[in-house]
Amino acid sequence: MNYRIRGLDPEAFSRFYGLSDGQLAELGVIRCAVDACPGFPDRVEMRDMEAGETALLLNYEHLPVTSPYRSCHAIFVREGAERAYDREGVVPEVMKRRLIALRGFDDRGFMLEADVAEGDAIEPLIGRMFADPAVKYIHAHNARQGCFAGLIERA
Repeated sequence: MNYRIRGLDPEAFSRFYGLSDGQLAELGVIRCAVDACPGFPDRVEMRDMEAGETALLLNYEHLPVTSPYRSCHAIFVREGAERAYDREGVVPEVMKRRLIALRGFDDRGFMLEADVAEGDAIEPLIGRMFADPAVKYIHAHNARQGCFAGLIERA
């Protein structure tokens, strides 16, 4: 099964780049100094940020569907990220380093299947979920913290 993983569109976050800490706070966004790697997974470039970079911590609606599964949660975005990760058939290292919860959804936004995997076990789980033709897309989440980790689509 061919699949595609994409990072979030940086345009959704560029309005926060360069704002003061006070302006960010008014918008519910927190600027964080990255002090350890791994630890701050960027959802645009789909990589762990390096020590010395700046992360923005904000709430993101990752499943804006009209169903009981509509959902949002905290994510990190590297301040200044400009190019979204977009690869076919490649699970990024930022996902492989963590226990990932995969949730398969149908075209109505209803969850059909869910499981967890880490490392090299993520890709076979993607294949198993997409073996069901009713699964239209998969959301990946960090299983421990619950943060949205990425969108997986059929390629």
